[in-house]
Amino acid sequence: MFWVLMMKSSSVQQLILELLQQEHAHFSAHEIYTQLKPRLPSVNPSTVYRALERLTTSGEISVSDMGTGAAVYEMVGSSPHHHLVCQGCHRVITLENKIVQPLFDELEKRFNYQLTTNHLVLFGYCQECSSKKD
Repeated sequence: MFWVLMMKSSSVQQLILELLQQEHAHFSAHEIYTQLKPRLPSVNPSTVYRALERLTTSGEISVSDMGTGAAVYEMVGSSPHHHLVCQGCHRVITLENKIVQPLFDELEKRFNYQLTTNHLVLFGYCQECSSKKD
């Protein structure tokens, strides 16, 4: 019985990784569950949540607040990236790590601090939404 549970857990994790890798998108836990359900009819939401927690803890995926009301998950790629999220139109701009990394380096140096953040999300208003507010 234990082997069957472990097999199911690892298959759920593998399917989550495949989904996130194929789509290159941010998915909530509910969206991931909905995508997995047709392939694994017996899967339940708690199994998906536990698998997401394990994958996040192991560093294979990241979890972020993108202002949607639910945490979202994505693959941790070989090149880290970050986001600007417009609070008006919810448009997401992806930032290359080379733009943000100098800030991380300066914070670590100045405060003798080891950052574990691998995904920075900043909220504001894009040019179009800013002009609408005025």
